[in-house]
Amino acid sequence: MCPVSVLIADDHEIVRRGLRALIHEQPGWQVVAEAIDGREAVAKAEEFKPDVAILDISMPSLNGLEATRQIAKLSPRTKVLILSIHESDQLIHKLVGAGARGYILKADAGRHFITAVKTLLANKTFFTPKVAQKLMDGHLDKVPKASEEEFSPITGRQREVLQLLAEGKSSKEVASILGITLKTAETHRSNLMRRLNCHSVTELVRYAIRNQIVEA
Repeated sequence: MCPVSVLIADDHEIVRRGLRALIHEQPGWQVVAEAIDGREAVAKAEEFKPDVAILDISMPSLNGLEATRQIAKLSPRTKVLILSIHESDQLIHKLVGAGARGYILKADAGRHFITAVKTLLANKTFFTPKVAQKLMDGHLDKVPKASEEEFSPITGRQREVLQLLAEGKSSKEVASILGITLKTAETHRSNLMRRLNCHSVTELVRYAIRNQIVEA
């Protein structure tokens, strides 16, 4: 039996601990890395190239959706399983388009987590039962991977900047986190406000919440 490598990314230690325990119960499975935010998850995925990455959808610095997009590009063989407390149709659309192969509610994790990981390892998709029912009922259509990028009013980099600003980071902090100059960070901020027709950081925060980039 080939060993199975897993990355766990969640900003709550108790969640990581619980998932780690479930994984270690499986013969040959091992947690090769853990992350407490989306940016660290992307870096660890690129470094370790795990078979499966378990991502919380609501992570600081870089949310699970953006992390999924980046992992899909940097480590294509890694299968992404999303953990969430939400059942939003819009969010599922976005995640499928970003390259996620599985989606389970945290409330269902105890019952379905191992099955979900095994399903992804078999090159299939796994959705939490309520979401799977929606798929069967035809309420969710398969979304081409490029669709959201084509129609989004802002770029992937601008979404990263928007999340950081919405989390209360200053332009200087954004520049440091993203490894860009202060001038570039301020330009991103100005472009965001112009493109989204926002006139204050408060309005940017509201946009980020409405579009599930950050949680209220």
